Amino acid sequence: MKLKRKLLFTGFLAAVICLLTATALLLEHAAMHRLTAGKLIRWVDFDLTAEAMNDALHLDLETYQSDCHISWIDALAYLGARYGGSFTHYQKRDLDAFAKRLREGEALAEITASLSYFSYYRSAYGAVLDGYVGDFFKDGKHYYGLCAFSPIAAGYGYQHYDDFGAARDYGYRREHLGHDLMGAIGTPIIAVESGYIEAIGWNQYGGWRIGIRSFDNKRYYYYAHLRKDHPYTEEWKEGDIVTAGDVIGYLGMTGYSVKENVNNINTPHLHFGIQLIFDVSQKDGPNQIWIDLYELTKFLSQNRMQTILSEDGKNRKAASNLIIDTIPD
Repeated sequence: MKLKRKLLFTGFLAAVICLLTATALLLEHAAMHRLTAGKLIRWVDFDLTAEAMNDALHLDLETYQSDCHISWIDALAYLGARYGGSFTHYQKRDLDAFAKRLREGEALAEITASLSYFSYYRSAYGAVLDGYVGDFFKDGKHYYGLCAFSPIAAGYGYQHYDDFGAARDYGYRREHLGHDLMGAIGTPIIAVESGYIEAIGWNQYGGWRIGIRSFDNKRYYYYAHLRKDHPYTEEWKEGDIVTAGDVIGYLGMTGYSVKENVNNINTPHLHFGIQLIFDVSQKDGPNQIWIDLYELTKFLSQNRMQTILSEDGKNRKAASNLIIDTIPD
């Protein structure tokens, strides 16, 4: 009888586990369906780790100009679809296995055929990362590789932690939809990617700030709380083209005031945000998509721009002359 009861209990437990697993999958599929309803991506949980991005980048670089060039975004999208978007248990061997199948002649479409949401992750991760790797010229020499930069210039210290979604209450209660990097006032702030200045000037929440839109219109970069009295070079204006690696401003503590040029932030820091825009309706209002940038900032820390004092002695500028192929003619 004891053995029979044990077997019955084991069977019951197995049935419960199967039911819970099936329920979790149904909930995941339902959530994904809501996010992709109408074929318009409505939300992105950018949960990639710096480790996974770095491994995928190296795979892309290693296979560049080979017979089997493997896109790092394709690789990350494959992993995202396989992991359900969570990289908590990322294993490099999964990336290696994906690369092995491609090298052995399998087509990407074959490998991803059973992954229902591969196209979603390819679009979502691509919306974040599409402009980050490519051809560029540095001091007259051609390179292929990472051409996006850390927002903090080389040689300047900073501290940060994952603060996305933390509560904020100035003006009204809301979530923190960016990433704060604490540093010294005057630290040069670097353009992560090339684009054009869409907004510049005072904002009561962000203080002196610059908003830069990528050329493919998918990313809006928000750099806020810039330095009092001298937040950025006076020459910058709305519509100007900015090259990845340019010095666009200086770290400060302005904001939280309707009055301009006021330091009402307690700790000097850069508020760094990226808004994803798949449709113009997502630019303003309740449908905005902002992503957690903690891991991306860690990833970009490997590429920090050196700066030098400009001729006027008041500003700093990029030490390298970069030409990025994504800049339009």
